[in-house]
Amino acid sequence: MNHLVVISGCSGGGKSTLLAELARRGYGVVDEPGRRIVRDELARNGTALPWIDGAAFARRAMSLAHADRAASLQSGDWVFFDRSLVDAAAHLQQLTGEPVLKSLAEPRLYHRCVFLVPPWPEIYETDPERQHDFTDAVAEYERLLIAYPALGYGIAVLPKVSVAARAEIILHMLEG
Repeated sequence: MNHLVVISGCSGGGKSTLLAELARRGYGVVDEPGRRIVRDELARNGTALPWIDGAAFARRAMSLAHADRAASLQSGDWVFFDRSLVDAAAHLQQLTGEPVLKSLAEPRLYHRCVFLVPPWPEIYETDPERQHDFTDAVAEYERLLIAYPALGYGIAVLPKVSVAARAEIILHMLEG
């Protein structure tokens, strides 16, 4: 069974907070490639940023997500990813029209069930690393609702409940 689990969905929907809760419980977590790229690009005045060169950003996110996955394969326990290679490929495909998602169809790279956080306007915030508005975040979520099932993944949309309750739902579904 694939032990690499993706938590994805709407930007600002609570993914990072949920991953922090899973890490607190002792599970391996992998931070979102996009945030790491944005921090790096901002620190060095780079241009591979979603609001400057979205395609370069998405290509770099794909590369980083691929490396993250490869580095996590040896773990025997659950490893939780804040977004995945699929997210980056869906973004690149949306920007350029390149059919990059097709290359990810087989074999399945992550656990068969992907957990999505839905749009949650009450907690959505922009910051220096997340400059897009809520409408863009919802559009991103809707693309992922299509992309993951098209690649054979099942989707579990997490309810708008506490972080601890979301973690329990995920762990219960994985263990059941």
